[in-house]
Amino acid sequence: MTARDRVLFGFLLLDAVLLALVELLFLPSYIGSVQFPVTAALAVVTTPLLVAEASRISPRRRVAGAPLLVWFATVFVFGVFGPGGDIVLLNDWRAVLLIGGGALPSAMMLGIVLGKNVKRDG
Repeated sequence: MTARDRVLFGFLLLDAVLLALVELLFLPSYIGSVQFPVTAALAVVTTPLLVAEASRISPRRRVAGAPLLVWFATVFVFGVFGPGGDIVLLNDWRAVLLIGGGALPSAMMLGIVLGKNVKRDG
C-alpha cells in the first residue's frame, strides 16, 4: 500500500467509527409517536460501501474486512459501555435491526469482493 492508500484507509476506518456513533445515537428516533430507526437503513447502505472501498485499496481480507470490524466494535463498545456508563444500544428490535442491517450486507459484500479476487487470481 502506498502512503496515499494508508491515509485513505485511515479515513475509511474513521468514517466507520463516526457512522457507528451516529447510527447508535439516532437509533431511538421517533416520527410523531412511531418508532422510526432510520439509522438502521443508513447502516444497510454505508457499511457495505466502506467494505467495497477498502477492498479497492487492497485485496487482502484484513484490509477489506477492517471497516466492518471497526464498525461492529464501535457499535458494541459504545452501545454497551456508552458515554457515562449509559447503555445506548437498546434492548429491543431496533438494536437487532441496526446490527443485522450493518453487519449482514457488509459480510455479503466482503464475500463478493474476496470471491472476485480469488476468481481473478485463479
